Amino acid sequence: MHAMILPARGARLQYVERPDPVPRPGEVRIRIGACGVCRTDLHVVDGELPNIVYPIVPGHEVIGRIDAVGDGVSGGQLGTRVGVPWLGSTCGRCPYCQEGKENLCDDPLFTGYTRDGGFATHLVADARYCFPLGEDGADAELAPLLCAGLIGWRSLVMAGDGHKLGIYGFGAAGHIVAQVARWQGRDVYAFTRTGDTEAQHLALSLGACWAGASEDRPPADLDAAIIYAPAGPLVPLALRALRKGGRVVCAGIHMSDIPSFPYNILWGERQIVSVANLTRQDGVDFLKTAAKAEIRTHVTVFPLDQANEALALLRGGELVGAAVLKP
Repeated sequence: MHAMILPARGARLQYVERPDPVPRPGEVRIRIGACGVCRTDLHVVDGELPNIVYPIVPGHEVIGRIDAVGDGVSGGQLGTRVGVPWLGSTCGRCPYCQEGKENLCDDPLFTGYTRDGGFATHLVADARYCFPLGEDGADAELAPLLCAGLIGWRSLVMAGDGHKLGIYGFGAAGHIVAQVARWQGRDVYAFTRTGDTEAQHLALSLGACWAGASEDRPPADLDAAIIYAPAGPLVPLALRALRKGGRVVCAGIHMSDIPSFPYNILWGERQIVSVANLTRQDGVDFLKTAAKAEIRTHVTVFPLDQANEALALLRGGELVGAAVLKP
């Protein structure tokens, strides 16, 4: 197999050849058809997440076909097209798992972070944490659904049922969630980097009723706002755009420090909440919804060995929609 490995914090990924991995009991091996490039991959590469053991293969928006199974996994799964998400495994024993909150597990494994991920031709995964996908849709178009879509869905549910929804950071997750929100009948207000007219045009083409810079005041008070950009200063901006009783959802795994702000923009029972990981039920619910809503992703495809170039474009805010690697 071939893989793009991260040898050390902040290093460039290296294209290497490795022996094909062998699935252990309860695992499957997947021949990868496509893997999305997520902002969390940047946090891994830049060493912004704790306890990374190097070398590691990033990537957690994986689409592929099962080509080998470990003990305890039915051979009938061979050839099945599946998706592998960020949440790679949970302990099943801690209080959170026992309460049905496996996204908060005390001893989890994460694809592309604490176990090798999808910037490769093959990976092994816990069979219980793979989603059967069927045959509709191209691999590259489906890949962003496995994190941008799933975390986007969880953040949308957490935002509540409000009609006027603000989306701060209109990238991979934002352009997927906007389509779901429009299908639900909500009004979408898209906030982008100043001068990012291409992202604003994409938002409007997907049904947003307004698009502007993050510093702009929307034409109506928002019922809820979701922040996908890892920028803490967006939190007080979003609070100022909310009506009383509104909610700001911080959807990233990492964010720069939130600056101090006056209490009066939080007062009025406004809330700030965060999203942590996902559950398998999120995957089941979202993938059903994505099919009904006929979600279409806007992707730019790169060869696997150009992962560094894709990450650089994402870091610089130069991608519209999502980047996807194809072996």
